[in-house]
Amino acid sequence: MAGLGRAIRYLGRYKRAAILAYASLLVSTGAMLMVPQLVQNIIDSVTNGLTAGRLSQVPAAFRPQALELLGWTAETYGRYQDGAESALLWAGGLIVAFAVIRGAFSFSQNYMSELLSQSAAFDFRNELYARIQRLSFSYHDQTQTGQLMIRATDDVEKVRLFIGQGLLMAAQALVMLTATLIILTFTNPRLMLVILPVLPVALVMFMVFGAIAQPLFTRVQVKLSALNTILQENLAGIKVVKAFVREPEQQARFERSADDLMGQQITVARLFSFLFPLVFLIANLGQAAVYYFGGQQIIQGTLTFGEWQKFSLYLVYVFFPLGMLGMIITQMSQAAASAQRIFEILDTQSEVRDRPEARPLAKVEGRVAFENVTFRYFGGIEPVLADIDFDVQPGQTVALLGATGSGKSTIINLIPRFYDPSAGRVLVDGQDVRQVQLDSLRSQIGIVLQDTTLFSGTIRDNIAFGRPEASLEEVVEAAKAAAAHDFILSFPEGYDTRVGERGTTVSGGQKQRIAIARALLMDPRILILDDSTSSVDVVTEAAIQKALEQLMKGRTSFVIAQRISTVRTADLVLVLDRGRIAARGTHDQLMDESPIYAEIYSSQLLEDAPGETSPQGAVEAAPFAGVR
Repeated sequence: MAGLGRAIRYLGRYKRAAILAYASLLVSTGAMLMVPQLVQNIIDSVTNGLTAGRLSQVPAAFRPQALELLGWTAETYGRYQDGAESALLWAGGLIVAFAVIRGAFSFSQNYMSELLSQSAAFDFRNELYARIQRLSFSYHDQTQTGQLMIRATDDVEKVRLFIGQGLLMAAQALVMLTATLIILTFTNPRLMLVILPVLPVALVMFMVFGAIAQPLFTRVQVKLSALNTILQENLAGIKVVKAFVREPEQQARFERSADDLMGQQITVARLFSFLFPLVFLIANLGQAAVYYFGGQQIIQGTLTFGEWQKFSLYLVYVFFPLGMLGMIITQMSQAAASAQRIFEILDTQSEVRDRPEARPLAKVEGRVAFENVTFRYFGGIEPVLADIDFDVQPGQTVALLGATGSGKSTIINLIPRFYDPSAGRVLVDGQDVRQVQLDSLRSQIGIVLQDTTLFSGTIRDNIAFGRPEASLEEVVEAAKAAAAHDFILSFPEGYDTRVGERGTTVSGGQKQRIAIARALLMDPRILILDDSTSSVDVVTEAAIQKALEQLMKGRTSFVIAQRISTVRTADLVLVLDRGRIAARGTHDQLMDESPIYAEIYSSQLLEDAPGETSPQGAVEAAPFAGVR
C-alpha cells in the first residue's frame, strides 16, 4: 500500500479543493444522520396524537388513571392532543430542509472530489510523460511500448477513481459508521450490543479479501499491458501483416492474450461474487437479531414504535458502510496495484542523466574524440565496442564502414549520449560528454537516423521540430538544402500539408529529405547521418549529396558509409569489425595499406556501380548495398 499512500499525498497539492470536498462530506453526512431522529418524531407524534385522541373519549373520572398507566402528565396529554399536527409539520419541514442541505453539499462534494481526482491524474500523466521522455534508451530497449501506454492511461485512471470516489467513500463510511454507533449507544444500549459482534467479523473479512485481491488486480494490469502491446505492434506493422498474409495468425495471437485477460478478470469477479453475498448475509443476520430483540422490547413497553423505527433506520447506516466497504476494497486493491506500477516508472532513474556538477556546454567548435571506449548493452556480456580510440578535428568528415553488428550505429549513439560508455570517455571539444548538460550537448548535434520518424502535423511543423520558433523562410532554406523544396511545393497545401500518422502520406525518400531538413535547420556544429540517403533514388541522392557536401563544410560530420562518394571524400574512414577498429585512414591510404578495406570496398561499394572496372573509376553517385 506504500504506492497508494504516495498517490494520496498528491491531494496535498490541492488543499483548498480537498478541504471543501471533505467539509461538504461532513455536512451532507450530518444532514443524512438527522433524518432518522425526525422520522421518530413524526411516528411518535402520530401515535401519541392518536392515543391522546382516544384518551379524550375516556370519561373524565377515569382519565387520571389512564394517564397514570400511560406515564403521562396532564401537561403531556394536552401537548400531544393539541400539538401533534404542528409537530408533524415541523418534522416534515425539517426533513425537506435537511434533504436540500444534503443535496447541495453532496453536489459540492462530488464536484470538488472530481476536480481533485482529475487534478491528481493530470499530475500523474504529466510526471509519467516527463519521466518517460527522460529515461535512457537502455530503458526503452527493455520496456514494451504497450506497457508504458497502459500505465499512463488505465493505471492512472484506476488511481484517479480511488482518489476521487473510493477515498471519499471510505471517509464517508467511517464517519457514518462511527456517528451511527455513538447515536445507537445512547438511544438503546441493550439493542446496540446485539449488532456489535457483527462489525469486527465484517472488517476482518474485508481485510482478508483485500489482501487476496491486490495481487489479482496486479496480474490483470500485466495481462492488459500484454494485450495492449499486441494491439500497438499490430497497428504499427499493419502493412507487414497484410503483405505477408498473417492476419489469421495475428488474430489468434490477440485472442489468446484476450483470453488470458478475461480469465484473470473472471478470477477477480469470482472472488467478489462470493464477497458481496457474504456481506449481505452477515448484515441480514444482524438485522434479524435486531428485529427479534427490538420486538421483545416493544412488547415489554420499553421501546416505542418511533424509537424502533429510528433504530431500524440507523441500523441501515451501520450496514450500508459495510456494503460500501466492498466497493472501497475493490477500488483500493485496483488503485494500489496501479499506483505501484506508476511509481515503478517515476522512481526509475535514467542511466543517462545530468550529473549534479554538470555545466552547460558552450558553443562547440566540433572536435570529437573517443578515448579507449568500451560499451556493453544492459545485461550484455560481450562488448559491442572495445577499445575504440580516435580523434576528429573540427570540420572533418568521418565515414564509418563495416558489416552488420560491427558497431557503427553504436559509435554515433555515444556522441549525443543516447548511451554512456561502459569504459573510457567520449569528448566534445575536450569535455567529457558526461560532465555537460544533456540539452546543451544535443542542441548542437544534428541527427538523421536510419529509421525516419515524422509526427502528425504539417511538413513545416516537422522541419521546425527542433526549432519551433523558426520562420518560414528558414524552413524553406533548410528544405532547399535537403532537396525537399520542390516536392513539398508539388502538394496542394505546400508546407502546410499534413503528413499523417508516422508520415504515411509521404514516400520513404520524401520522409528522409524532410528529416535531413529538420537536422539542418538546427545549424549543428556536429552532424550525424545514419544511412540518411538509403531510401532515395540516384538522381535525388546526387542532389542531396551535393547539398550535403556544401553544408558539411565547417561541420564535424559522422556518416555511416553507404555511397562511394562518402568514402572517397572522407577525411577519415574507420573500418569496424566486431566492435573494434580494424583499419583507419583516408580512402587512398586504406586502398594501399588495408586488405580488409580493399575487400569491403570492392564487394560492398562497387558491386552496385555499373561499369566499374577499378576503384579509381568508381561512379560517385551510384548506390550500393551497404552492409549494416
